[in-house]
Amino acid sequence: MRNTQTIIIIFASFFICSSCRKNILDTYPYSSISSSTMWTTDNLTDLGVAGVYNGLRIGITTGSYSPSGYELYQMDGISVTGQMRGDAKDGLLNGTASPGSDIFANLFRAMYEGIQRANDAIYSIPAKSPSESVKKARYIAECKFLRAYYYFRLNQLYKGVPVYLEPITADQATKGRETEEKVWEVVLTDLNDCINETNLPQKYAAKDAKYGHITKGAAYALRGKVYMYQHKWDAAIADFEKVKDCGYALFAGSYKTLFKEANEQSDEMIFSIQNMAQADYGGNMQLFLGSRASFGSCWDVYLPSPHLVDLYEKPDGSKFNWDDIIPGFNAMPASKREVYFFRDNLTQKEIDDAIKKGLDMSQYIPGGNEARIKKAYENRDPRLSATVITPYSSYLGTPLAGTDQNYTMRWPFRDANLPVQDLRTDWSSFFVYLYRKFVGEGSNEVLVRDQTPIDIPVIRYADVLLMWAEALNEKSNVPAAIELVNAVRSRAGIALLQTGNANLPTFVSGQADMRERIRNERRVEFACEGIDYFDELRWGTLKEKVFANGNGVLRVWGENITTYKYPGDYITTWPIPRAEVQRNSNITPTPGWPY
Repeated sequence: MRNTQTIIIIFASFFICSSCRKNILDTYPYSSISSSTMWTTDNLTDLGVAGVYNGLRIGITTGSYSPSGYELYQMDGISVTGQMRGDAKDGLLNGTASPGSDIFANLFRAMYEGIQRANDAIYSIPAKSPSESVKKARYIAECKFLRAYYYFRLNQLYKGVPVYLEPITADQATKGRETEEKVWEVVLTDLNDCINETNLPQKYAAKDAKYGHITKGAAYALRGKVYMYQHKWDAAIADFEKVKDCGYALFAGSYKTLFKEANEQSDEMIFSIQNMAQADYGGNMQLFLGSRASFGSCWDVYLPSPHLVDLYEKPDGSKFNWDDIIPGFNAMPASKREVYFFRDNLTQKEIDDAIKKGLDMSQYIPGGNEARIKKAYENRDPRLSATVITPYSSYLGTPLAGTDQNYTMRWPFRDANLPVQDLRTDWSSFFVYLYRKFVGEGSNEVLVRDQTPIDIPVIRYADVLLMWAEALNEKSNVPAAIELVNAVRSRAGIALLQTGNANLPTFVSGQADMRERIRNERRVEFACEGIDYFDELRWGTLKEKVFANGNGVLRVWGENITTYKYPGDYITTWPIPRAEVQRNSNITPTPGWPY
């Protein structure tokens, strides 16, 4: 975010928040402000609302090597499109999660801290603030959106939580949980108020001083998402049309450059978490997605899944099939496929080690192994190369001898130094895919590894288009759904769907076919954006896709590093944290979980 920021600690009820402001040059030297003083000047009103926005940053770890696990992009680690090193999600993937697991408590606490900040603003601005009435009305609408968003995230996962709509103290947090549907009603009421506020603009232009503040377009988009959860297709369609009317549109440039700092305020970005290259206000995507070849020597905790890579189609819209590259590949035991991924000109020791592992080295081509496997990733949907570093592709990384260097992803790894320049990771004994998306190239895009300046997209127009298509398809309007999906595919540079020629791979045979095409389109379009896990929950496909038989953390050729374990259907609803149930006797435990 280019709107710069300042820090303020606000003690209001039981929460502490650090605030942001549009201009860092306006820094004001507060260290703490009591709730009785807060909101009593125009400047304090600005800072207080900034604190509500800063609730979006709770969990964004900077200066720490331990990811929170519940930031949006990190949620892809438990989706079908992503994976992670180790089990950073407190047992959600290996069947050991319990209501006492940290992730459930931490996200629950973070969202309620955001809610408390919003409640304090909504209650106090009318009562205490001397700001002009137009400004106060806009701020209240913004804070109602943010409160709706925090409850939205809670309801996605916990499916019914306690509802508080005014500031409280810790000992007043004694309500029981509302039903899932009741929480959706609360979210919709706030979004309705936001949309009906005449002082809230439809959209801010790039570089506007208020860019990053909530707009009507964002409220329509989030309300449409709620209607998708409720299967209110007509209402969702109407809201997505309104988003378009507000002036949002697909970014006209390439998919890859959409996620660069220069384009973070494009018309596609409807609602994003603002980042800047400064301690406590940067993102940590570089640290946890980048590799040892990335500037800052990063940790590659979160990784693309081979399932994601295999979803990217050929340019003509046909599905990718490994058997087209290596006949018999799919039927081969995964542990035997490694031979096809070896680098050219293996040493005798490397060959001997491969033989000891039981690999059929007669399938190895000493001078052409790399060229053969590279064909699997060439002539594919361009979003693949923009999202993933694939075997034997290059990545512009950290400098050597004072110059940024191109590193090549080879197996087995030998040396990252000149003249070899293999891409080095923290997975030296495993060969895994790496993210290219959101990872800086060279030494200029990200100067500090946990201060990524690129904003984090929460809702962008492509998301709206594909949800819009999904709603239309559920209404059996397949042609209109195709038109919207094709807008996204056209920008990507992939063949367009059609119903005229059944002999082409882009032919859509009907509603069921289109439903799966939309879902796959969302999986490849939003990789590493924290959307797929929530989609799989909403569609009821988590078990089928993430916990398929034998699935786990996989090497690029599909061999397991670890294997996932599905404990039961209860895993699809997060448990109210055990400590919260023990503290508040009015909260009922989440069914199925072992309290």
